[in-house]
Amino acid sequence: MSVLAFDFGASSGRALLGELSDDKIQYKEIHRFANEPVNLCGTLYWDVLRLFREIKVSITKAVNEGGFSSIGIDTWGLDFGILDADGRLLENPVHYRDQRTQNIPEEVFSIISKEEIYSQTGIQTMRFNTLFQLYYLTHYRTELMSRADKILMMPDLFAYFLTGEKKCEYTNATTTQMFNPIKNEWADILQKLQINTDILPQIIEPKTPYGDLSDEICEELGCKKVPVIAICTHDTASAIAALPIKSDINEINNLHTPTSSNDAQNPLFLSCGTWSLMGTELHAPLINDKTMELNLTNEGGYGKSIRFLKNIMGLWLIQESRRQWIREGNEYSYAELEKAALNAEPFKYFIDPDSAEFETPGNIPKRIMKAINNEYFAENSEKSVPPNLIMRCIYESLAMKYRYVAESIQNVTGDEYDVIHIIGGGVKDKLLCQMTADFCGKKVIAGPIEATGIGNITVQLITLGKIKNLQSAREIIKNSFEPICYEPNKIEGIEAAYQRFLVMCQSC
Repeated sequence: MSVLAFDFGASSGRALLGELSDDKIQYKEIHRFANEPVNLCGTLYWDVLRLFREIKVSITKAVNEGGFSSIGIDTWGLDFGILDADGRLLENPVHYRDQRTQNIPEEVFSIISKEEIYSQTGIQTMRFNTLFQLYYLTHYRTELMSRADKILMMPDLFAYFLTGEKKCEYTNATTTQMFNPIKNEWADILQKLQINTDILPQIIEPKTPYGDLSDEICEELGCKKVPVIAICTHDTASAIAALPIKSDINEINNLHTPTSSNDAQNPLFLSCGTWSLMGTELHAPLINDKTMELNLTNEGGYGKSIRFLKNIMGLWLIQESRRQWIREGNEYSYAELEKAALNAEPFKYFIDPDSAEFETPGNIPKRIMKAINNEYFAENSEKSVPPNLIMRCIYESLAMKYRYVAESIQNVTGDEYDVIHIIGGGVKDKLLCQMTADFCGKKVIAGPIEATGIGNITVQLITLGKIKNLQSAREIIKNSFEPICYEPNKIEGIEAAYQRFLVMCQSC
């Protein structure tokens, strides 16, 4: 039995056919495509119709590969499509990096305090959270919102296109900063912000089918009428489901039973791609003054577990820097950029990867040079910025931010973590994996690379009864993919450099 998994990242998408064979998860990539936003008339949009065309192409390819028994879709979080009463998409979904939410958090906090919002949602404040996007639309796009009947998060929107069913999967709902994880419902703050809660769809749990493929889709693509399953549709939740660790999630009635303390067998994870998400699994939300001060987030996971984590800018800094160099005529490969970083002087310059100036597309190398106020930039402001200094700065700054977040999580959970599990595309970046081990002083276990797609496949197989539960699934995943281990090295100068980094971050 094969299942079809769609995994949409912030820069690319892929379709995987997966199955359980010989007690191992096996998968085959049948289609890969770019996911490039489009800037039109000052607004940054997702090209959602082209992406849906790629879904159709993938389904046709999957049929030709022998077919599939179900479909699962995961995507990035926060963004959504708006449907009218007839189910028509009112406009292309807007990209979270669009500028429309600049200064919106401050406006919202003048109505409801940051403390009250955090106490209800437990979500890290970022200007592009769904809450701020929807507040902006409610108050500045009234003509659009007057026609809105439902909003659907991106994976739910694609599922709607396939099935005609309008629902919202739990793990994605929890990322919006509009969901109360303690009451397990949409938060009360929405009414105070005059956001129309009637446009919010029914929330469903992972393992729940949205519905079957529509007759129209089946006829067009020549496929069987199979269910589209709400897996863990937020890509990080899907990736964490694929952690190759011992699991203590209680799946009775799909509920996670809270305990009085957090089991330290749950290690730190680092889901590393365009974004880096570092955290651990908890039994229940951890929401207090300290976690708010540290801007830590409580997102839902499989079986009502909590992904207690911090969003970090991640490989976006490298990806966007490379795009700039390519625009300038320098076709650097990622391997060449890694080599450039290795050849640069260590511990010279640092940035806070999460500074606002790095959020939007553009000339990231020059923004970094401005941030570090380097004398080279002052003398050569019109020239291309060389990669060695920039890449070393990015790598070391990311590794230092990982250490800062790891220490923050240890501080508030009271647990000591000896291991960091790195999953996702960052597994391929050996320099970053080793620097993470060195700077954090912890063993790094890297893999699997396609954790998000594997988690997607796994939850489909659990739903179809081919795998008993998540405990069994994680054991199967552990035996299916060989990890790479990195032991921390003691390197002279790291501690002094880290203290400089902390001072620099505090002054930002």
